[in-house]
Amino acid sequence: MNITCLNCGRPYPDSGTPYKCPKCGGLFDISDLEFDPTQVDYAQRGVWRYRHTFGSLSTNCEPVSLGEGATPLVWADAFGRQIAFKCEFLNPTGSFKDRGTSLITTFLKSRGVNAGLEDSSGNAGASFAAYAARAGIKAKIYIPAAASGPKRQQIEFYGAELRAIEGTRSNVSEALENALWTGSSASDAAYASHAYLPINIPGYATAAYEIFDQIGCAPGSVVVPAGQGGLLLGLYRGFKALKHACLTNSIPYMLGVQARACSPLWVLSTVGNSAMGFITEGQTLAEGVRVKRPLRAGTLLQMVEAGQGAFVAVDEADILPGRDELAKRGLYVEPTSALVWSALEQTIAHLPQPVVVMLTGSGYKSAIPTKLKA
Repeated sequence: MNITCLNCGRPYPDSGTPYKCPKCGGLFDISDLEFDPTQVDYAQRGVWRYRHTFGSLSTNCEPVSLGEGATPLVWADAFGRQIAFKCEFLNPTGSFKDRGTSLITTFLKSRGVNAGLEDSSGNAGASFAAYAARAGIKAKIYIPAAASGPKRQQIEFYGAELRAIEGTRSNVSEALENALWTGSSASDAAYASHAYLPINIPGYATAAYEIFDQIGCAPGSVVVPAGQGGLLLGLYRGFKALKHACLTNSIPYMLGVQARACSPLWVLSTVGNSAMGFITEGQTLAEGVRVKRPLRAGTLLQMVEAGQGAFVAVDEADILPGRDELAKRGLYVEPTSALVWSALEQTIAHLPQPVVVMLTGSGYKSAIPTKLKA
């Protein structure tokens, strides 16, 4: 695995932790992942058993780990079909973010970082706060002032400094980047961005390897809530690596799910770039996918254009009923995860079987306990 700038092709530097290319300001990305079944270390638990796929982190780095990964796959009936639900909400901090944060924090530690910044709607911030505490890194987290109370409390309990920003999720990112440019943040603090840094993507790909082991083959389809789309991209590249290793003949159909109130990937894949000016950042219970400008949109849309996936949008009124239907099956998730229920209802008749659905965040993180009235 190599990391290079998508714009100018320069490799990621051997020192420092830039979140953008220092030469041109371009976005960094990783090359295709390489999976070798003979190098999987089953003596290790979770994501680090796939360490050989982590590039430079595969050697000479002590993992910063809280036992992330190895989440169960639970089968349940949905719309007359048996669906496999991947319970990512059972990761250490209650979300899938831990798979990627473990790698990012290990990388930061390997480069001597003592302080890190992150912006988040909540889950990524909570994850980084936890792993930074584990690594002895001082964390400062920027989140929306309206973020879920349980997520804010989680961040603070880990000992991170919390900066609540009024306005939209985009305003939060802008506030952090403005702080970096003006030098108002600690000079030695790295921007540990789960959106900009591609180091988390191989961590997300480990969920694909686990699903393959749990089912015994690659699924026909995978349904994933998508904001920045990192998990969707990581899963896609993980299954692609399995195919390149000749362990499967096909890559699953990847279905990304967004809240209609903020659905840039769905809009762009449906209408095209001409609709860019009409994309909104409306209020939604699915705060984890409220991302107006996904940084890796171009890469994700290429996947759709190649016929290997699609995006769907879910109406606000369908989010909490979806959460409640999942709870009836013993699966307690936050509203962002609950988007998948409506997505299944919209597409189940056409999705290749078997279908795996990613449940990305715990219901314990949500401050919305009541059900919608009938």
